[in-house]
Amino acid sequence: MKIQVGGTLRDDLVAFKDAWKRAEAGDDRQARVIAFESWEGLASVMTGERYRLLRHLHAHPEKSVNALAQALQRQYRRVHEDVTVLERAGLVERADGQVRATADRLSAVVVL
Repeated sequence: MKIQVGGTLRDDLVAFKDAWKRAEAGDDRQARVIAFESWEGLASVMTGERYRLLRHLHAHPEKSVNALAQALQRQYRRVHEDVTVLERAGLVERADGQVRATADRLSAVVVL
């Protein structure tokens, strides 16, 4: 999964054209990109505790938010809030009786 911070409409157009060319060539892999308008936008989603939560879920998917809170030794309310934010960003999913990370690796591109 790629995280992009900043960029222009032109950058988005180039990325769209690249995806189109890959599709025409038969490459059916879907590139997952999460874009943030600014560094502050990324920082509001990816806090230190949320990063720790993601790392834990990557190694140990949990059966519930409550189980995750207990494993992290954090308050349920705070963990629930973090899971909700990360779920909206596409980094966590709750499905099939589990809470888990949606990617094995994150790479970030920051456009200055």
